[in-house]
Amino acid sequence: MKKDNRITKAHGSGGKLTHDLIRNLFVKYFNNEKLNSLSDSAILGKMKGELVFTTDSHVVKPLFYPGGDIGKLSVVGTVNDLAVCGAKPLWLSCGMILEEGLEIITLEKIVASMKKTADDIGVSIVTGDTKVVEHDAADGIYINTAGVGILPKGVVLGLDKVQPGDKVFVSGFIGDHEAAIIKARDEFNINIDIESDCAPVYNLTSELVSKIPDLRIMRDPTRGGLATTLNEFVWGRNFGILIYEDAIPVREVVRGLCEPLGFDPLYMASEGKVVFIVGPDNIEKASLILKSHLLGKNGKMIGEVIEIPKGKVLLKTQIGSERILDMLTGEMLPRIC
Repeated sequence: MKKDNRITKAHGSGGKLTHDLIRNLFVKYFNNEKLNSLSDSAILGKMKGELVFTTDSHVVKPLFYPGGDIGKLSVVGTVNDLAVCGAKPLWLSCGMILEEGLEIITLEKIVASMKKTADDIGVSIVTGDTKVVEHDAADGIYINTAGVGILPKGVVLGLDKVQPGDKVFVSGFIGDHEAAIIKARDEFNINIDIESDCAPVYNLTSELVSKIPDLRIMRDPTRGGLATTLNEFVWGRNFGILIYEDAIPVREVVRGLCEPLGFDPLYMASEGKVVFIVGPDNIEKASLILKSHLLGKNGKMIGEVIEIPKGKVLLKTQIGSERILDMLTGEMLPRIC
């Protein structure tokens, strides 16, 4: 394939151009024993332990931004969904919807980024699919990745284990990913230096799982941000959560971006952070794990689980008042993850 070629409808026809694209691009980069047979399904073999399975679709505009791109995002996003369940990520599938007219050199950059990210994490992309849609029917490319992981023996996380007195942690600065996307779009003429936090969290989550016996639950605060994740924790539950505004780690550059635009960092997406709840006996251990880890060195305990109000998240402000922190009801910014 010539580097100046573009995707055409014929690339999605199932004919020669489709097979050329698969063999000369996808197989070239994703090369592994399970993929190379080009069967309709990947045969993963026998596994010990409970299987964990997830899927995620990725849309972002622009396709490339400081700290990442849609390819890196598609791998990290799915791997992190497995990791916060306590699982070890092993395999990914990759479904691509390509827009007619997309430059193949752009696609190759995205595929190369996926390969590098997968290799860095230690997962393999073992099966996939490609479709082509008409020009202007997509933002260049949409990617769906599904992931399979293994849950270590004895690991059982769930909201049914959460109880009043438990403590709430976040592993670092929130909102960096969405702030980087806003900056990359250059729609607001704001001069800031910020990169997406897009990163795999498995090394951190595996340490939390193995060293904290009363780890209750973990989530990654992507769309809707920290506030929405906390509301998902308490939805329909017999407990609430109280968080402290002055304890929540937010970069000053993100605050500076949000204030003039009317955005709230608590609702902004992160792509390399973990929100988790632990029992009160392991506060110090959780803090030490965070401080010893590159992705957790700016992490903090930000609140606690409370008896009332049930099913609500309360924010204690810096001036000492309290207000309900609702789930995001609209969308501050479309297509960010």
